Parts: sequence; C-alpha cells; structure tokens
Amino acid sequence: MNAAAETDKKEGGPAERRAIAGRAGLVGAGTLVSRVLGLGRDLVLAAFFPRAATDLFFVAFTIPNALRQLLAEGALASSFVPVLAKVEQEEGPTAAERFYANLRGAMWVVLIGTCVLGVAAAPWLCELFAAGFHARPGAFERTVAVTRAVFPYLLFMGLAALGAGALQTRKRFGVAAFAPALLNVAMIVCAIALAPVLARHGFDPLYALAVGALVGGLLQVWAQMPDLRRAGFTAPLGLDFSDPRLREVVKRIAPMTLGLMIYEIDLVLSRRFLSQAGEGANSWFYYAQRLCDFPQGIFSLALATATLPSLARLVAKGDRAEVASTAAHAFRLALWVGLPATALLVGLARPIVVAVFARGAFDQASVDGTTAALVVQGLGVVVVAMVRQLVPLYYALGDTKTPVWISGIDLLAFVAIALSLRGPWGHVGVSAAVTGSSIVQMALLMMLLRQRLPELRWSMIGKSLVTAGAAAIGAAALGFGAALAVRPLSGMRAIGGLIPAAVGAVVFAIAYLALGRLFGNEEQAEIVAGLRRRLRRRRAA
Repeated sequence: MNAAAETDKKEGGPAERRAIAGRAGLVGAGTLVSRVLGLGRDLVLAAFFPRAATDLFFVAFTIPNALRQLLAEGALASSFVPVLAKVEQEEGPTAAERFYANLRGAMWVVLIGTCVLGVAAAPWLCELFAAGFHARPGAFERTVAVTRAVFPYLLFMGLAALGAGALQTRKRFGVAAFAPALLNVAMIVCAIALAPVLARHGFDPLYALAVGALVGGLLQVWAQMPDLRRAGFTAPLGLDFSDPRLREVVKRIAPMTLGLMIYEIDLVLSRRFLSQAGEGANSWFYYAQRLCDFPQGIFSLALATATLPSLARLVAKGDRAEVASTAAHAFRLALWVGLPATALLVGLARPIVVAVFARGAFDQASVDGTTAALVVQGLGVVVVAMVRQLVPLYYALGDTKTPVWISGIDLLAFVAIALSLRGPWGHVGVSAAVTGSSIVQMALLMMLLRQRLPELRWSMIGKSLVTAGAAAIGAAALGFGAALAVRPLSGMRAIGGLIPAAVGAVVFAIAYLALGRLFGNEEQAEIVAGLRRRLRRRRAA
C-alpha cells in the first residue's frame, strides 16, 4: 500500500482529530521555542537600542515581512497545500513530487524578481509605510538604507514557507516548526556581537540586525533540506508553466492575494499612522503585538497549520460531515487556548511588560506605552485565534472569494476606527482599530459559514465558549490579585519585576485548569486524557 493510500485509510474520525491535536502540539512546541527566542530577541533590541532606532528597524523589517505574507506564508501556503494534497490523493506521490518541483521553480523566479524590485523601490515603499519619519532628521534615509539591506530576507523565508507546506502534506511538522527559531538565534547573536563592532567602525549598528535576518533565513532553508530529501521533494527545479496543477494554484491564489493585499493596506496604514504618532509609538505597538503573537503562534497558528491538510483531504473525499466535525473540534481547541490568553494578557499586562522588557534602554515611558497597547490588543487574541481557523476552512472548501470581500470590510472598519481614535489615543487608538476590525471579520466569517457548511454544530462550540470563558475570567481575577499581592516584593526592575508576573501567571494557570475541570470543559478533559495515555505508554515501554 503506498503512502497516499495509507494516509487516506487513516483520514477522518476521532482518531484523526486526536492526531490533529497531537500535530498541533508538535508545531506549537516548535513555535514555543521560536517565540521564546523571539521574546529574547525583542528583549535584546529593547535593552540595547534606543526607541528611535527600533522604530526605524521595525518599519524596515515589516516591509519584506509584509511581502512574505503576500507571496509565501499566506496566499501561497493556503492555496498550494490543498492542491498538493489533492494531487497526491488522486495521482500518487510521484505526481505530487513533480508538481512541487514545478512550483518551486516558479517561486524562485517570483521571489528573486521581487527582491530586486524591492531593493530598487525601497524609497517609495518607505514613503508608504513611514512618511511620518520625514519629520525626524535623517530617520527616513536611514530607514531606506536598512530596508535595502534586509530585503533579500524575503527570498529565504519564501523558500522556507514553501518547504514547510510540502512537508505538511506528508504529515511532517517537526523541522518546519522548529526551524524559525534559527532566525531569532541569528538576530540575537548579531545584535550582541556584531552591532558594537559596526558602531566602532562607523557603520550603522542596525545593519547587524539585517545581517542576522539574512543568516537566520538561510539557516531555516538549510534545516529543512534533510526532511525534504526524505519526503522526495528535492527533485531538480521545473519551469513547466503549462502544468494544469500550477494553473490551479494561480487560480486559487489570485483571490487570496487580493485578500492579503487588503491586509497589506491595513498594515501600511497602521505603520503610517504610527510613524506620525511620535517617537516610540512604532516600538510600543510592535512590542505589544509581539506579546500577543506569542500565544497565537504557539497554538492558534499551529492548530490551523495542523488542521488544513486534514480538511483538504476530507473535502477531496467529499465527507462534509467529517469536515464539519473536524472544523468544530479545531474551533473548540482555539477557544480553549484563545480565551485564557486574552484574559492573561489583559489582566496581567503591566507585570508582563515589566518582566519581559523593563531593562536597559526600556524606560518607564516605554513600559506605560507598551502596557496600554497590550491591554487593547490583548482583547483581540481570541478573535484572531478564531479567524485563523475560519479562513483556512473556507480555503479548504474551495471558497477563496468570501474571505476576500470580508477582508475588504475589515479594512474599512480598521480605517474608520483608526481615524476616529488615533488623534486622542495615538498608538493605542491604532491598537483599538486592529482589535475592532478583527471582531468585524470574525463575526462575518462565522455568520456566512452557516450557509457554506450547514453541517457544522455551533451549539457544541457555544458550550466551549461558555466553559472556557468562565474559567478564563475567574483565573484572570485570581492571577491579578496574586500579582498585586506580591508587588511590594519587587525590587530591581530587571529581576524583581519578574516576581509579580511569574506568581500571577502560575496562579492563573492553576486556576484556569481547576475551573475548567469544575465547569466540565470537554477540550481540557480530552487533552488531559491524551497526556495520560502518552504517559502510560511511556511507562509501559
């Protein structure tokens, strides 16, 4: 029996849903390592570089990252993974490998061309993202130079995203999950070791961060190669543009790209608004966003990554009832993680910011600015967790248009809220616009999914919302009280500031699990049962 047939035999049912949770756990573990190192990277940047410098670098780094979402991790991954899964399902592994070689060749052409154009167009791109920097002497020109230095990072990240998607179709999640940690390691090393050397020789120390990004991206591609070779995805590059499967990817990717372009407009406007909000606004918004990305990346994105191949195969088989059951299971898991993450980040915002960032050049104004942004952005964590499960479900169902026009409404909501609040609230108003527009997007996606997938049982999802939500609110109250009680024990900012956050987080976690069990949360019971089964198997072995 070949690999595709074996996979098909195992697809669907409770066993597959347990496998999804397990794969999500593996991806989440890898992402946890990357996010911890990412926080370490941000801690180093916050302590070693002044806010004026980090404002500029975050804009310069955002530009190739925005195109990475457009050309790689966003539209491309969501469009080619279902096609690759379908080819393997219907034509076998060899056909899938030939198709991937063609796709990889096309992506080399697209990514190299985009990098060349991006370096040439850096002044115009920076004008879009950071026109407000003209008001600071030399800031705009410095941003353009750093953008040009870091832009080739897009090539490596695009290839890494392509490799990760191919490995997902063969249920290989480990290397792709852990490889992104290499980017953060490279940037930390370069920030600490290379930046002072460059400064002593009269070069901008921000170039050290650009070097770190390029080295980290190259290491990610290199780390995937052994797994890709074992999976059969290292055939010579192809450039057969007549391949009908390649045309199907382009057909799928076009509306998704339009939807992501709407997101990019959102991103451009947010950075543009922040560049006009004064020194520190970009950095405070970014640091709050990074803290919110921590739980989202560890489980929400990991869950979506693990679920998409299974949904794609179930849709290819025409088993809509199992598609609905698998999707509902993913939604409930997203709520079980997203709700406590929201409660924790909002309830313990200041202790968390102090514990993570308050050292070196990160002063009290930075603590206050980042905390205010975190409270508002933290409210949207559970919303984004749900959106990240909803959008891939539409893509798996072959509906690439609905998420696009909903993204258009999301953009209008963002602009309306940002223009209303950026004046009185500054960077906090932009944060409120991000959260508010995400709520609009989630509500519309859920409402229209009732028509697209009527088999979905929303009552079970509502039950999880109530049990996980009640546990999260109660845990947040207890965690905040514990952090407040031990606050007088805090001494030095860098060390003593850890105490309230650590105590509050521990109390929160214990309370959430205890209350979840008390309220009968099914996802928690399922995960605990799975962990017990694994422990028993290990003991038996």
